[in-house]
Amino acid sequence: MSHVVLADEGIELFRRLTAGRPGVELLLRKPNGNRWGKSHQDEPMREACGRAKIEPPANFHCLRHTYASHSVMAGAPLLVVARNLGHADTRMVEKHYGHLSESYVAEAIRAAAPRFGIIEDRKIAALGDRVPA
Repeated sequence: MSHVVLADEGIELFRRLTAGRPGVELLLRKPNGNRWGKSHQDEPMREACGRAKIEPPANFHCLRHTYASHSVMAGAPLLVVARNLGHADTRMVEKHYGHLSESYVAEAIRAAAPRFGIIEDRKIAALGDRVPA
C-alpha cells in the first residue's frame, strides 16, 4: 500500500468524515449503508455530471488525471507527482502530463535566469534595418 500525501483541504475532509467513528469502520459507504462495489460509482457519477453539464461525463480515473494535470501545471516536480500517484518513477507522468509543464518551465526560467544588465538602446539599429531619416 502506498502513502498518498494530501493538501490541507484533503486532510480536513478526512478529519470530518472520520470524526467520532471507529478506526475499523469503512470510510465511505453507499447511502443505504452498504459497501461500494466495483463500478457502483459509475451511475451516480454520470448523474452528477449530467446535473453539472459536464460532457463527456467524468469518472474517478478522470479525477485522478485532473489532479495530476493541475499539480504539474502548478509546478509540482514530476517525481513528486509520480510518487503521489503511486508510480515508481516519472515515465508515466512524463508521458501523460510532462507537456503541461512547458509553460511553467518557461516562466520559471524567465523569473530565475541571471540578468546581465543589457538595456535596449533605441539609437542602435540591427544590420539590415532601415534607420528613419
